[in-house]
Amino acid sequence: MPTDDKATKSERDAAAKAVLDNMARLKAMRLAREAVSPPAPAKKRTATKSGKTSSSKTSSSKSAEKAQALAAWLADQRSGGRRT
Repeated sequence: MPTDDKATKSERDAAAKAVLDNMARLKAMRLAREAVSPPAPAKKRTATKSGKTSSSKTSSSKSAEKAQALAAWLADQRSGGRRT
């Protein structure tokens, strides 16, 4: 039995080393690619009259749509005889 434990541990160590080597290789490739062509700068958000950014306005409307959909679903569940 002790040989099985050693064999299992060595297999696990070899697999872990292979994963780490692959991650290091991929990181080196990514850094080399970014050095050649740096990533484009992020777009600036425009401010609205209320002082909030334009992206926050769209996210609030999306959350309102989700809330309405949830409310409709809950009402449907209640009318179907289910209680939460």
